[in-house]
Amino acid sequence: MSNKQTVFRGSAVAIVTPFCNNVVDYDALGRLIDRQIESSTDAIVICGTTGESSTLTDEEHRECIRYCVERVAGRVPVIAGTGSNDTDYAIDLSRYACEVGADALLLVTPYYNKATPKGLIKSFTAVADATDKPIILYNVPSRTGVNITLPVYKELAKHERIVAAKEASGNISAIAELIAECGDCLDVYSGNDDQIVPILSLGGKGVISVLSNVVPRETHDICQLYFDGKTTEAAKLQLKLLKLANTLFCEVNPVPVKTAMGLLGLCGDEMRLPLCEMDDANREKLISVMKSYNLI
Repeated sequence: MSNKQTVFRGSAVAIVTPFCNNVVDYDALGRLIDRQIESSTDAIVICGTTGESSTLTDEEHRECIRYCVERVAGRVPVIAGTGSNDTDYAIDLSRYACEVGADALLLVTPYYNKATPKGLIKSFTAVADATDKPIILYNVPSRTGVNITLPVYKELAKHERIVAAKEASGNISAIAELIAECGDCLDVYSGNDDQIVPILSLGGKGVISVLSNVVPRETHDICQLYFDGKTTEAAKLQLKLLKLANTLFCEVNPVPVKTAMGLLGLCGDEMRLPLCEMDDANREKLISVMKSYNLI
């Protein structure tokens, strides 16, 4: 068995980055962080896909990480999204996140360049070698154009600091194989809110969640019920929340969840281009679904 540390068990929120007049709204971000922790969220992921990291300036990206670490103040682990399609930049950002006290790093597969398996191994290893915090690999081929295959995972799992994978491929069969082959040395987290219980049932450690922005307590409870041996209740809660989870992906993430946060009055619903406001029909659908859950 591996002696690698588990970064967290349960539900981590992939937290949105609130904007006001195209500037990061740190007051709102602070309130969102506190709400998550008060609602039993088990970890905070800052500057992930849902946090619109791709349109943050370098200065904003760093400041969001620093601010989040300071605001969380050790209450739960902070996982900083520091991946890039430029490995040197990922190293710089990752080193900064380590310096300011992030507990772990989330490294997305380099996007657009479409690295070969050998290139992926070299890139992730370079970041891991250059930093001193645990690393969660983030596999989301629908966005990056590249899938982390089992042979690549097996090679990367040998690195002492590469401790986990966020699997958002949606491919349960591949995830089962990953856990079967690498489960002793790589923790696996669901990257999809509709697959939390299935992945937990295969030995996964939790979820990195979009849904948790809207219903943090319930997303945590899906995992906790499962861990407590209440598998039927965990599955029922997941299925109860399925329509909401799916509606948060009726347009590209984080457009619907950012809109939902605005409807809840938790922060502004402003996004940065190329993301923009929801199509009217989808917005009405989101409002209708949120009303059906008595959220608004």
